[in-house]
Amino acid sequence: MDGLDRAALDKAEAKDFALGGKPMRPRDSATLMLLDRSGDVVRVLMGRRHSKHAFMPGRFVFPGGRTDAADARIPVAQGLHPDEEKRLIGNGARASAARARAIAMSAVRETYEEAGLLIGEKSPFSTSSKDWQGFAEHGIRPSLANLRFIARAVTPPGRIRRFDTRFLAIWRDQVALELPEGGPTNELEELVWLPIADAKETEVPLITRTILDDLEKRLREDPELTPGSPVPYYAMRRRIFERQLI
Repeated sequence: MDGLDRAALDKAEAKDFALGGKPMRPRDSATLMLLDRSGDVVRVLMGRRHSKHAFMPGRFVFPGGRTDAADARIPVAQGLHPDEEKRLIGNGARASAARARAIAMSAVRETYEEAGLLIGEKSPFSTSSKDWQGFAEHGIRPSLANLRFIARAVTPPGRIRRFDTRFLAIWRDQVALELPEGGPTNELEELVWLPIADAKETEVPLITRTILDDLEKRLREDPELTPGSPVPYYAMRRRIFERQLI
């Protein structure tokens, strides 16, 4: 697929965004696809956004959110795989290892906050950051070693919120701890593990369905998600939401 038609995108997501207004610079964000390979088919964790959210209310999404640059300073047990780090850094004036690390760490933090899954290694851990106290309390030192870069997408201009989102993935059996009560926030009203084919049929944004298609294809060709593989990048160019590999 070379692109997503602008009219189709608007029709599918008209309820999520307010068109018009001044152009906004996309803000870095990250989301994490938790993949369960324990059964006959791979399942993915999806959560429904609270109905009172201004951005995509009631839609099913992956855990994630806006990147906090301070997350780059949190100590980790292991950093990103070098091949994954290189692709996350990308290029351009803002490209840096610190930015890539902050993006990855924000996905780890948001997954704990929204889903109660702690990604890291069981080891003494302390930090002055209030956002990471859950890891300290449970003795989990964050780790980025098993994260895999799956896709990148930039929200088209004219939307009420614009994000430059990196879609990352990790296997469920690589999660250090799952809290039975879930995460400490109420960002997601319900959490469900669904086969990827079923997840595409839920009330998901069009771009999420597209990236689930990409994930299915990659898993068929590369079941272990080899580090450093090319990933699709979606962005609006000449009024067409185009796809290219990076």
